[in-house]
Amino acid sequence: MTAAGCINLQPVRAQDHLNSKLSAAKMVSEGSSFVKGMSMGGLFCLVVSLLSSFSPSPKTSTEEHHHHHVKAPSKDELKELSDAQMQELSKQVQVYCVVMVQPKLIVYWAAALDTWSKHCDKSVFYTSEESKALEAVDLNEKDEWARLRKALKHAYENAGDLRWFFLAKPTTFAIIENLKYLVLTKDPSEPFYLGNVMKSGELEYVDYESGIVLSYEALKRLVHVFQDKEKCPERGNALWKMNDDKQLAECLKYTGVFAENGEDTHGKGLFNSKSVHTLISDSMKANPNNVLEGCCSDMAVTFTGMSPGQMQVMMFGVYRLRPYGHDFHDVLAFYPPEGSNND
Repeated sequence: MTAAGCINLQPVRAQDHLNSKLSAAKMVSEGSSFVKGMSMGGLFCLVVSLLSSFSPSPKTSTEEHHHHHVKAPSKDELKELSDAQMQELSKQVQVYCVVMVQPKLIVYWAAALDTWSKHCDKSVFYTSEESKALEAVDLNEKDEWARLRKALKHAYENAGDLRWFFLAKPTTFAIIENLKYLVLTKDPSEPFYLGNVMKSGELEYVDYESGIVLSYEALKRLVHVFQDKEKCPERGNALWKMNDDKQLAECLKYTGVFAENGEDTHGKGLFNSKSVHTLISDSMKANPNNVLEGCCSDMAVTFTGMSPGQMQVMMFGVYRLRPYGHDFHDVLAFYPPEGSNND
C-alpha cells in the first residue's frame, strides 16, 4: 500500500467516525423529542379531560325563578290572612322526608326513626343494603350518588298529594314544624331548592349535612334531568368524585333551579351545620353579652353533629318541656299525620 493510500484512508475513517457520532446524536435528539412529545401529549389529554369534566353554565332566561334568600313569613304577613286561609295553608303544607341511611350508621338511623322523623307527614328511609333490624327501602346500590338519585326518583313517584320534600342524613336533627312555617306561603308548583347555601368556586349549593328542601316542581325537574347523561351523569366523568350536594346543585342548575338560603324574618339562617351546643359555645366566645342573639334563630329548622342521645334530649326540649301557664299564642298549628306515633 502506498503512502498516499494510507494518507487517503485517514480522512475516510475520520469521516465515518464523525458520521457515527452525528447519527448517535440524532438518535438521542429524536428519542428526546419522542419523550417530550409523549409528555406533551399526555399533558394535553389531561387538560382535555379536566375541561370535559366542567360543564358550561346553562343559559337561563332572566324570567327564571330565582330568589337566593327565602324568608319565613312575618307575623304581619300572617295577620293579612283570614283564619280560613291559614287553616287551609297549614293543611296543604305537608312534607315527605327522604332519609338516607346505611347499616353502619344504624344507631343514628334508629335515633332519627324514634325522634324527629315522626313529625314528617311521610318519612321513608332509604338504605344501601337491607337491614333486618330496621325497615327501609333497599336500593341495593353502593355508590352514594346513584343511590341518592334512586331515592329521589322513588320519592317523586310515591309522593301522592305531598308537595314538599326534605332530604336528610340520619345525623341531621330537624324540626319539621319550623320547616313547614318557612314554606307556608310558598307555592310548591314553583322550583324551590332551600337550605344552608354554601359556595364552591362559582357553584352555590345547599349543604347536605344541614338538610335539603325541594318543592314538587324542583324535584320534578331534577328527576327529568336525571335522564340526561350529558348534563347529569349517574356517575361523574371527572377525574375526582364530586360531593353529592354539589352534584345535585349542578344537575338542578341545568333546569333553571338555584340554591336559596332559608332564613327567618331577621335574616338568620334556619339550617345549621353545627349542634346547638357548639353554636352556643361559639356565641359565648364571640357575643358574651348577648349569647342567644348571636347563636341561632328561634325558628331553626335543622342542627347537625349531635349524638343519638343528644337527639333524644333535643326532642325533650323542643316538644315536651313547657313552662306552666305560658302560651306562645301561635296563630296556626301544624298537626302531625293522623295515627302517627309522635311527641
